[in-house]
Amino acid sequence: MSFKKVNFAEQRFSPFEKIGKQWMLLTAGNAEKWNTMTASWGQLGVLWNKNVLTCYIRTSRHTLGFVEDNDTFTASFFGEDMRSALAYCGAHSGRDVDKAKETGLVPAEIDGTVTFAQAELVLVCKKLYTYDMEEKGFIDKEIHQQCYGADAYHRAFIAEIAAAYIKE
Repeated sequence: MSFKKVNFAEQRFSPFEKIGKQWMLLTAGNAEKWNTMTASWGQLGVLWNKNVLTCYIRTSRHTLGFVEDNDTFTASFFGEDMRSALAYCGAHSGRDVDKAKETGLVPAEIDGTVTFAQAELVLVCKKLYTYDMEEKGFIDKEIHQQCYGADAYHRAFIAEIAAAYIKE
């Protein structure tokens, strides 16, 4: 496994494709104890004069505690050959299974947090702000009904993209 640090602002890709269609793994922890989950909701942009990623984690997800307990986390992007691994990580909880063992993902430590050797692009994210989504905030009640109903709400994390790496 070898990653090369790059200037994130110089990377060219569609965030709609990367996040919404290819998905990403959000991972937090350290080499000894970590958890990951698949995410297909998020934003990339500029806020507070910083390049940021905003991600959303349901309050029922095991990964939430890992993100809350650490200052940084990674957003890792993969090629299509890893689609089944990402699907597995989105459908199974780290409370119940060893996701690396079940998927063949190879954990790799980077900048004091965890990603995976198979990742093509890794964003190391430093948390800046968090907030909880609530029913009262929904202007479009149909979105609330379609996406939540009885499901847990999301906690949002706005994080500075502290570093970006591509696979060498």
